[in-house]
Amino acid sequence: MSDLVTRVRAICLALPEVTEHVSHGTPLFKRRKKAFVQLWPDGHHQNDFPHLWAAAPEGVQELLIEQDSQVYFRPPYVGHRGWIGMRLTAPDWDDVEERIETAYETSAGRA
Repeated sequence: MSDLVTRVRAICLALPEVTEHVSHGTPLFKRRKKAFVQLWPDGHHQNDFPHLWAAAPEGVQELLIEQDSQVYFRPPYVGHRGWIGMRLTAPDWDDVEERIETAYETSAGRA
């Protein structure tokens, strides 16, 4: 198991009511049946670098991509719902934790 998976898992599972599932062969984290983070340690499709997808409040995706398009991107499948993609090739772990916590909080407000 990679250090990347171990660290993301620890951050996610430290949050209340979070469960881990496997989706498409990768870790998917849910709060009360609502997905909020998916980790792609080996990349996914054209994004062949380690990254995660995280739920984000409305408008945050565009702001983050505009601020740092080297780290943030619009992920396939969930990007149209405002989720953010985050490259994890040289992660700033404080930023990763903030994105995960924001995703967790965002998932609580979705029906």
